[in-house]
Amino acid sequence: MDDASVDQELAEADTPPAASATIAYRHRLPTRIWHWVNAVTVFVMLMSGLMILNAHPRLYWGEFGANFDRAWLNFGPRPFPGWATIPSGYNLAAARIWHLAFAWVLVVGFVAFLLTSLWNRHVQRDLVPRRNELAPSHVWYDIKQHARLHFPTGEAALRYNILQKISYVAVIFLFLPLMILTGLAMSPSMDAAWPWLVDVFGGRQSARSIHFIVAAAILAFIIVHLVMVVLAGPVNEIWSMISGRFRIEPERADA
Repeated sequence: MDDASVDQELAEADTPPAASATIAYRHRLPTRIWHWVNAVTVFVMLMSGLMILNAHPRLYWGEFGANFDRAWLNFGPRPFPGWATIPSGYNLAAARIWHLAFAWVLVVGFVAFLLTSLWNRHVQRDLVPRRNELAPSHVWYDIKQHARLHFPTGEAALRYNILQKISYVAVIFLFLPLMILTGLAMSPSMDAAWPWLVDVFGGRQSARSIHFIVAAAILAFIIVHLVMVVLAGPVNEIWSMISGRFRIEPERADA
């Protein structure tokens, strides 16, 4: 064997083996259950809500709003097609039944998830941003990494980044409570029991407008969330939300 062959074998022996992916436990059972129940619930509520909006596709501020009042947003006559609504044919009564039935699923699931996540410290440990994560430089770095499609690898992939924390905290502690409270404010029976709730939002029509704005924000969150899942690797991401197991790619050195 010549000297060149010996040197090559020694170099290969000193080279560390390539890092391989490992499997880790990423999502607890309560989180996975709430995620999939919400996936169905939110879509049913959005689609039935569009049918309800089709009945009067105008939004107002204040206590009152009717055909001849000035609307801040007017969608025109029956703006949402049947494929986007539940039911697909115009039926306001059925849409309200669907909407209210799944509203209870949303509320019960939300309360159960929140209590469980506070008890097992999922909220405190995984969702609440740390002070250093809120530094503008850190937030901007994460924005640039996402824009370049540089997703976390190694152990960092098991933790929520600051953009995820901000969006999840906004949905859980702002958007969902607002959806529930504005929905209650539009209920005639709740108006009689808790008249102060209507006053908090500045009237039933204001509550209706806020309800729609928050629903639009949740829809935007869902769209961005689905895009990120596809870009980050849909098979791994979806399987981790089904089984809890997540395939961790080897640590990548930042360029």
